[in-house]
Amino acid sequence: MTHPILAGRGLCFATASGKRILDTVSVDIADGERLAIVGPNGAGKSTLLRLLAGMTAPASGSVSLFGRDMCAMRPVERARLVAVVGQVDQPDHRISVRDYVGLGRIPHHGRRDRPDDRAIVEAAMERTTIQSFARREMGSLSGGERQRAQIARALAQEPRILFLDEPTNHLDPRARAELMRLVAELDLTVVAVLHDLHIVPEFATAVAILDKGRLVASGPADVALARDTVRTVFGIDLLRIPHPVENRHLMVFDIPSNL
Repeated sequence: MTHPILAGRGLCFATASGKRILDTVSVDIADGERLAIVGPNGAGKSTLLRLLAGMTAPASGSVSLFGRDMCAMRPVERARLVAVVGQVDQPDHRISVRDYVGLGRIPHHGRRDRPDDRAIVEAAMERTTIQSFARREMGSLSGGERQRAQIARALAQEPRILFLDEPTNHLDPRARAELMRLVAELDLTVVAVLHDLHIVPEFATAVAILDKGRLVASGPADVALARDTVRTVFGIDLLRIPHPVENRHLMVFDIPSNL
């Protein structure tokens, strides 16, 4: 593996009541990599993403970004390198899509002229194919349109790393596939918490599997998502079946009859 641009070392996190959420998790993320973080509900996926993005400080361990301690960076410095699309992003429903995407320029205020800001916002909307409804209010968008607007806002930050926390929630199958295809084609390092295992192999160059706060497997999708690991962690069987038309395999998940 090439030298990581983002590294988490021995990350631990617990709630105020002392319940341990993450237990000594270490991950390396290389430039241009697309890491999928997967695991059962309550495994600590979103907590790990928040620690890696610098949104939350670990109880112990460290996160370094380009060799610098993430916790020592000023928020505006971090925002120029890292963009996050979270599960609970709730912009004012009255704001226009164009103005919402423009919020991504806030970390760069004072560094660029306003014409440059406008060009970057327009390019982000074009990249996510939302120019046609740039004047609409955010509250009028469908789930898939809103997710693309949120990604456009993140792109307007011009980050080096994009973090996505379950970006396909509440989307239909086609919208899920289109959104993840769009993200995979971005020239960015991406860390995504994903709930649907079906979309992981087509999207991810690397996979980290969490279970009960521990990292139980990591590596390329075909290595991390080994059949025994999937059955142990998720309680389902993973079958790889040749596609009837295309030169690739399909991943089929089945609930074992003896479980």
